[in-house]
Parts: sequence; structure tokens; C-alpha cells
Amino acid sequence: MTEFTLFRLPDGRAWLGEGPFTALAAAPVAGGAFYINDFDLSDPLPWKVPAKLHTITADSLAQKIHLNGAQTPQINWAKPATEWFKMAFRRIRREVLAKRIEKMVPVLTESGTLTSGDPRRLLEAIMKAPANMWGYAHVKESGGFLGATPELLFQVHGQDLETMALAGTAKPGNQDAFITDVKEIEEHEIVVRYLTEQLQTMGAVSRQPRTLCQTSGLVHFQSRLNVKLHVAADPAQLVPLLHPTPAVGCLPRNDASIARLREYRQQLKVPGFFGAPFGFAEADGTTHVIVAIRGICWDGDTISLPSGCGIVGGSAFDHEWRELRLKREAVLRLLALQS
Repeated sequence: MTEFTLFRLPDGRAWLGEGPFTALAAAPVAGGAFYINDFDLSDPLPWKVPAKLHTITADSLAQKIHLNGAQTPQINWAKPATEWFKMAFRRIRREVLAKRIEKMVPVLTESGTLTSGDPRRLLEAIMKAPANMWGYAHVKESGGFLGATPELLFQVHGQDLETMALAGTAKPGNQDAFITDVKEIEEHEIVVRYLTEQLQTMGAVSRQPRTLCQTSGLVHFQSRLNVKLHVAADPAQLVPLLHPTPAVGCLPRNDASIARLREYRQQLKVPGFFGAPFGFAEADGTTHVIVAIRGICWDGDTISLPSGCGIVGGSAFDHEWRELRLKREAVLRLLALQS
């Protein structure tokens, strides 16, 4: 199988789509299509209908994608350089303090070289990810990306929509300090406010209390939002309405801020999959779209591991640098590439 796509729900249900894929502008009524795009939403036909669709389990995965005999990848990681990221951090913080922007998320990418093994073997870890994460993957003959994310962009069925704000990060064990951390709360509430403002024109928005989400070695603030839509919404229209949220993008989300965000992503060589929407439309009409974080990508022997952090008024470089490292370490543990 030279090209395939995988989507796994937190409840363990998962689908494997086998190429070639038919590309569409909107999800087909019958479902069974994957949403695949980059961060900039540059693909006008992001819904991909596979030639064959399989319901899979962790046990049946290896046989379906012919993993038998493939070894776990061995990767030599290069120490990430600080210069470009530190420059981006300083510029963004100046913009925030001058109140020209409220928040922006720069991304640092750690690079490595594949010395042996097959990255597709990591899909077994994706299928066994914690029950509060969504698994995703798109694999081609010489490259691809995969991961398990705790962040839902939206889930919609008819007139019922669910989304979440997931922002603010700490290491487990620091919860007492974290739950009163003004900077982390500010970063989280920016995302809540954005989602509420974007969705309230489409229906009645209700917010659940802010809670802690602990997954894959990290703790985040999480607030779930539910919307009773005035009319059933087209998922293809919901993606550009919500993406990118301030959890992976910027605020305000105007042309000037988005242009600066893209400029930083280009300078920092951020893989296109990172922070992008990724999803699956079920046959029953339920569509799930997640935010593709907590993952890696590869092109031949080159491996990339991106991580991002939200810069607001209270941000300090050392704290954000440490958060980036914690996020990358969490991905390596999730993929069983680090003990």
C-alpha cells in the first residue's frame, strides 16, 4: 500500500483509507472521507475519498499496512538551534506589549536523521494512544506524517457542534501552581473568547467549566464548548471559520497577523501538517476534525518534530523554551521513541 490515511477516535474506533484517493471540495453525503490539508488551507479539494476503507483495530493494523518485519525507527536527533526562534519570540513579544497583537504561536522544529527502521511502525503507538487523544496519519511512499492529538477543532452532527479550547501547558506535578498561573489562564481564555465569538452567530454557545486535561506527560487547561446551530452546518465551511484558532495561530486573526504568522512559520521551517486541520466524515453524518499537533513527519530519511508555544504579555523566553522541550519529549514518549 503506497498511500494511506488513518484516523482514530478517543474511544478506539479507527478507519484506514487506502489510496488512490478521489479529491473533493466537500465531504460526500455517504461519508467515508478524510479531511487532509496544510496549515494554510492551500488545497481547495481537501476531502479525500479512499479507493478502499477499512475499519481497523490495534491488532489488525500491522497486517493491513504490511508492517510485518518492519523495525521500530532509530533516529539521530540534532540539537535545535535557538537563534531564529529567539528572534521570532522577541519580535512577537514586542508586538504583544505594544498591543498590536494579543497572541501568536511560533513553532520550533527539531530535526533528525532516520538511521534504520520504518516510521510506519509508529502507527502502532498511535493506535494505542491514551483515551483522550485522536490519532491521525497520512503516509505516502517516501514520506508522511502521524501523531496523536488532544485537541479537537470541532465535531458536528446535524445541528449539534462540539469544540474545545486547549491552551496552557504544564508538567504533571505542578498542578497547584498551574491552576492559578495568570499567564497560562490568559493564554487559555483568549482561545475560549475567540471560539465563542466565531460561533455565536451560528447558534447558542454554552461553555463547560475550565478543567485540567492530562495526557501524554503534559497537563493543559481545557474548556469544552457546545453549540446548538440554527441550521446544519457544512464542515467544509466550519474549517476556515475556526482555523487557525489562537491555540496554534494568532489573535487578532486579520490579514496582517496571519501574514506575519506565515512568515515566522516559513523562517522556522515548520512542516505544513503541524497545527493543520485533519478529519474524518463518518457514514452516519458525524464529522470529526482535529488539530494536528503532537506528531512527526518524514521525507525520506529526514525526520521533523515540531512544537509550538503561545506568546502573550506574560511570556518569558526560558519558560517557553522549556515548554517546547516538554512537548517534544511528550511526543517521543507517546511514540515509544523515548523512555
